Amino acid sequence: MLALMAIIVTSNAQNVSYIADHKIISTELSEQFGIPYSVILAVALVESSAGQGHAATRLNNHFGMVGKNNLSATKGYRSRYKQYDSEQESFIDFCRTISHKGFYPMLKDNTDPKEWVKAISKAGYSTQPKTWEKKILNTIQTNRL
Repeated sequence: MLALMAIIVTSNAQNVSYIADHKIISTELSEQFGIPYSVILAVALVESSAGQGHAATRLNNHFGMVGKNNLSATKGYRSRYKQYDSEQESFIDFCRTISHKGFYPMLKDNTDPKEWVKAISKAGYSTQPKTWEKKILNTIQTNRL
């Protein structure tokens, strides 16, 4: 039981730190693209495991975006995830990708995270749409984004 409590406390601390470190870029991109910052930040938080996931640490990929990387050439192993020069580049690419989706014009500047999460999920962002939606919405609620 004590070990579980330690994991929960560590996880919460990582989330708080990640949110603090990425709130400014999420807010700036929200203003630029009309996507709620809470959605940008929650997706990044979940998909990157608060910045601790392999794609985030090795590829600066905080959104699980699929694409080219040079891991095979530089590190000797393969990944299907896209590599970025910086975390910021990953955040920008996510917003650009979302802005090219069919639902985007109807939701741009809409501040309801539930509508955005449902639309992103429905557009095929996740292989487990209902589970993904719940995770993202729970992350928004739990972290008061």
